[in-house]
Amino acid sequence: MLAKRIIPCLDVKNGQTVKGTNFLNLRHAGDPVELGRTYSEQGADELVFLDITASHEGRKTFADMVERVAAEISIPFTVGGGISELRDVEAMLNAGADKVSINSAALRRPELIDEIAHHFGSQVCVVAIDAKQDEQGWTCYLNGGRIPTQRGLFEWAYEANQRGAGEILFTSMNHDGVKTGFANEALNRLSQELTIPVIASGGAGSMEHFRDAFILGQADAALAASVFHFAEISIPDLKRYLSQQGINVRMQETLLKERESH
Repeated sequence: MLAKRIIPCLDVKNGQTVKGTNFLNLRHAGDPVELGRTYSEQGADELVFLDITASHEGRKTFADMVERVAAEISIPFTVGGGISELRDVEAMLNAGADKVSINSAALRRPELIDEIAHHFGSQVCVVAIDAKQDEQGWTCYLNGGRIPTQRGLFEWAYEANQRGAGEILFTSMNHDGVKTGFANEALNRLSQELTIPVIASGGAGSMEHFRDAFILGQADAALAASVFHFAEISIPDLKRYLSQQGINVRMQETLLKERESH
């Protein structure tokens, strides 16, 4: 059985890491290069870097910042924000990213998923979905949660899977920054209906929330920001806790041995 992954997320605006609640009220959380280095050293399994205003402001992700973060870490690195064509993907991979995350551009032009999978391989293409639940169900949003679409979470995730996405990164806008737990019911349904890994995002506030995302939500990975940025939960402590709960995670000792052997 594959180990469950713990993924810190750097939401970056104007070169600084920020974190909000329900996608609003952003507050400063530190230097992305320093945070990336710290998480890599602490045993995070991957790192996600999202330029959260790139799509809304109609610009590209800062390649120089990506290069600086990539130079400091030794774990897989996913970059998103403003990626809308193959040359953007190539630029991010050249800057040191292992994967790219696409969201708004994929909703506007789903063929982008096919193109990335064909040119670079499915493993490079992470389709991020920001969705909000109301009486009608789960609705997907564009531009960092600013614009609702006509697409529903489950049918869009299934289409992305069919087109060649390597993973789905699902953020519940209802749960984002609230720290009351992940959207486990929706996660479980996604995990049952898709043939690719599902990353849980939005709602981490305690170690138990990560446990529930893996057990109740059946997620393959759990992503969080503020609980790591503000030192409310340490990654080594979290992994020890999850291991004690019977969840298969890669411990820091194992990671160090693997790195020394390469």
